[in-house]
Amino acid sequence: MIAVELDRIAKSYAKGKVQAVRSVSFDVHKGELFGLIGPDGAGKTSIFRMLTTLLIPDAGKATVDGFDIVKDYKAIRKRVGYMPGRFSLYQDLSVQENLEFFATLFDTTIDANYEMIRDIYAQIERFKNRKAGKLSGGMKQKLALCCALIHKPSVLFLDEPTTGVDAVSRKEFWEMLRSLRAQNITILVSTPYMDEATLCDRIALIQEGQILSIDTPQGIIQSFGSPLLAVKSEQMISLLHHLRNYSGTKTCYTFGEFHHLTLKETEEVSDLKTYLKSKGQVGVEIQSVQPTIEDCFMAQMNRRADQNENYG
Repeated sequence: MIAVELDRIAKSYAKGKVQAVRSVSFDVHKGELFGLIGPDGAGKTSIFRMLTTLLIPDAGKATVDGFDIVKDYKAIRKRVGYMPGRFSLYQDLSVQENLEFFATLFDTTIDANYEMIRDIYAQIERFKNRKAGKLSGGMKQKLALCCALIHKPSVLFLDEPTTGVDAVSRKEFWEMLRSLRAQNITILVSTPYMDEATLCDRIALIQEGQILSIDTPQGIIQSFGSPLLAVKSEQMISLLHHLRNYSGTKTCYTFGEFHHLTLKETEEVSDLKTYLKSKGQVGVEIQSVQPTIEDCFMAQMNRRADQNENYG
């Protein structure tokens, strides 16, 4: 069963000068944990704001639980939970007061839906009388999630929920999402962190308002298509220049302490070593590595750029 469906949704700003979302289509199955993965400015927030009826699309259509995001906005607002990227709760209200307020908005009570938030709220209950503005980043995150869940939504939208929080809080948050998914809640989460993509059932890679690829994390990794090399030397800056100017290079970009490289099909690693030696590179290390989601994202971006260039 489809919980969320987008059909060529588009959105622009500044009187059409800035295209934030470009004819995006995908669907999310009921009970699925779906990730929208891409850097800042990719269009993730605009998509979420349209699906939660806070923005009207310029073109296309979309449904949430079968309800049209324009015509049936009132029904959708009763059925979805939304946690925006920025902490948007009332900073001068306490934890308890924020929860009570959001429960009242949906004509319910904390007691009526406590089972939905019990495991999460247990982690912040000792701070229930503290003002929300005085909480740590991780505690704010948990409070915001509780407020988004207090009316038992069928679909939950989380816009970059782990941005700006520490690694431990990020891990705890994803554990909470897995627990929520077990309750048959459909979850859509956006994130710029490529490592979080592997925690989703399926993901959509997005850049400049366009979907690059949609599949399971493993499916996207398997589609990488070329052997991947990690290369380093004692002169990393000049090494990048030499690798990018090597005639056998297909793609090359910096990745942590290495440069990640793919070669054209006819090229041999031994020829690359000879080339780098001729350029005066010292301490060269070349090893085969498994691609990550980030590698796949870079590859998809390069393919899209090549397609646009050929089309132009």
